[in-house]
Amino acid sequence: PLDNEEETAAAKCTQPCLGESLSISDLECSLCIRMFFEPVTTPCGHTFCKECLERCLDHRPNCPLCKQSLREYLKAGRYSPTVLLQDIMLATFPTQLAERRELHQAEMAELSNLTKNIPIFVCTMSFPGIPCPLHVFEPRYRLMIRRCQESGSRRFGMCIYENGKSFADYGCMLEIRQVELLADGRSLVDTIGRQRFRVLSRGHRDGYHTADVEYLEDKKVSGEELQELQCLHESTYRLAQRFCEHGDLTSRHILMQHGPLPEKEEDIQASADGPTWCWWLISILPLDPSYQLNLLSCTSLRARLSQLQHILTALLQQPP
Repeated sequence: PLDNEEETAAAKCTQPCLGESLSISDLECSLCIRMFFEPVTTPCGHTFCKECLERCLDHRPNCPLCKQSLREYLKAGRYSPTVLLQDIMLATFPTQLAERRELHQAEMAELSNLTKNIPIFVCTMSFPGIPCPLHVFEPRYRLMIRRCQESGSRRFGMCIYENGKSFADYGCMLEIRQVELLADGRSLVDTIGRQRFRVLSRGHRDGYHTADVEYLEDKKVSGEELQELQCLHESTYRLAQRFCEHGDLTSRHILMQHGPLPEKEEDIQASADGPTWCWWLISILPLDPSYQLNLLSCTSLRARLSQLQHILTALLQQPP
């Protein structure tokens, strides 16, 4: 039997051998042709970067190399790292592994920027402070949602489609509150509206739209103008209450779906987007999306309240 010193010497002998018998290309992912980052091994025995495999499974539930079904693997929704491979990479190529990690961190930092190249989901109207549940099944949006979570921003822009453009000039940021993964890779995403924005320029990233944006803020008023605005706010809120109490069956069904009219806020200018109850109302009223878009882009609370007052008065005058 070897004593302790001989054991250490034997270990030292075997250590450089591993580095000599391995080259960087042995530790490359066959999908991105870069050194493995967070390697995971499929039940069929093939290893890929976690991110690369997830992107393949967005499109079809099969191993990218041998085409074996990975439905059960996808259903589990957990990708455990191949620890032995990670240890080997750390022991043999620590510098290259550190560089690979830095590259990944730089990509994540770029993805978490919330004014430049923000991801855009082109789908429906969404509004500040209002929940927006989404069913995500398209591969490009599955990738987009995952990136929003991994980068830590948990935010993306929502815009509606507009004729002649890839999407409208105005939209609303959505914040991911919860993601429920379904067995086949689709997901139910619970989001809530945050700031409104104007699109400055459009772009693309890996199949989904992106945009550089600037955020919108309601113009602040003071003195006599503020007093008038408060009166308008009071009277419009009373009309909204009447509409919710005396509306027809359709509006009662809406209330069951969307919950009650939000409380009136004390300071109507506290938020850059104005009172939430206005957006709640805009989201439930039978309005054309292009009209809703006009209200979303408007930065005058006075103008928004006047429009709402006009719509509510018309709706309350209709026979039940």
